[in-house]
Amino acid sequence: MTPAVKALEKAGVAFSLASYAHDPRTPAYGEEAARALGLSPDAVFKTLLARLDDGRLVVAIVPVSGQLDLKALARAAGARKAVMAEAEAAERATGYVLGGISPLGQKKRLATFLDASAERFGTIHVSGGRRGLEIRLVPQDLMLLTGARLATLARA
Repeated sequence: MTPAVKALEKAGVAFSLASYAHDPRTPAYGEEAARALGLSPDAVFKTLLARLDDGRLVVAIVPVSGQLDLKALARAAGARKAVMAEAEAAERATGYVLGGISPLGQKKRLATFLDASAERFGTIHVSGGRRGLEIRLVPQDLMLLTGARLATLARA
């Protein structure tokens, strides 16, 4: 199983898995997951990495129905500016491939920020660590395991 699932099992956190047949031609992995599993795109969260102006990488977890507001992420992280991280840097830091980056079980512990909209849901879905695998869990458990801080990060 993936490092994300192993981390959840080790922590003894309640979760469930949902898998679907990933289409490699799909450009938007999170939207594909929501569609394939019949979930609201507001409750399916994508994991993105950004680089701050001081060089640090940070993790942003936002609903697939929105886009990451890089200025809001920079503010939340105490930086002046943030840009999307290079694909290779994201994969190297997390140990996952793009489209399958989970906020859980990453190789390096990075500062993590969860969009405040997650609080509206009893459970949310995040990547399970590979394309075509989603984890359903309580947002508070995700925050506990990742050290995530809540912030308003998404815009429509």
